[in-house]
Amino acid sequence: MMRKAVSAAAMTLLASSIAYADPLADYISSAMTAPIRQADRTNDTRRHGAEIAALAEIKPGEHVADFLPGGGYWTRIFSGIVGPEGRVLDIWPAGMVAPGSKGETRMKALAGAPGVENVAAVPDDLAHLTLPTPIDVFFTSQNLHDLPTPFLGNIDITAFSKQVFDLLKPGGRFVVVDHVAAPGRGLSETNTLHRIDPELAKKAILRAGFTLNSESKLLSNPEDDHHLKVFDPAIRGKTDQFIFVFIRPTL
Repeated sequence: MMRKAVSAAAMTLLASSIAYADPLADYISSAMTAPIRQADRTNDTRRHGAEIAALAEIKPGEHVADFLPGGGYWTRIFSGIVGPEGRVLDIWPAGMVAPGSKGETRMKALAGAPGVENVAAVPDDLAHLTLPTPIDVFFTSQNLHDLPTPFLGNIDITAFSKQVFDLLKPGGRFVVVDHVAAPGRGLSETNTLHRIDPELAKKAILRAGFTLNSESKLLSNPEDDHHLKVFDPAIRGKTDQFIFVFIRPTL
């Protein structure tokens, strides 16, 4: 029985990979090999940075928001793709990057550094998001589940998504990557295991007015039984994750 389950999962992963068999656009390949990403490259196979950027349809000249960018893995990819005519806006919860905090140091290290001069930091109130310009893409990786927790202020996902909707240009994309919770667990493990039910997340975002443009199993892992905390050494870096790309309708 286990052999059959793994075999079926392997076929699913293979089918997902086939969708990315076409050569990557030159601007994505160039961004992935930029000198500033030298330390990041060891994670590219695991994180599927190039393929997810292609799935998000990020292009030169676009404006991309990277919500809670952490160490900057995605920021550096997006910076290289959008190029000198584009812009990357790193959105940080204002309380996380207070003057003198470790968060502020991390934020400043990413904004406008050599090799990512088109990156700007935006400390923001997550209940009242504001950006200096309309954007083409709003991206978040492994942070959606934090919204309804005390860590980010117990923010309703649909309410947050409505703000994202308003920040995007018509046709703009909302890209969400996050850890999968066991079916039926809803939001019950967002603050404990740091996981979220994909179907609940999808429905919450659709209620904000988005349509689902695409989804991918690039980061799926059938060996993750969804019962471990994502930071547990046995599963960290290998969690089962979903990828959704929503679009703001043009009409």
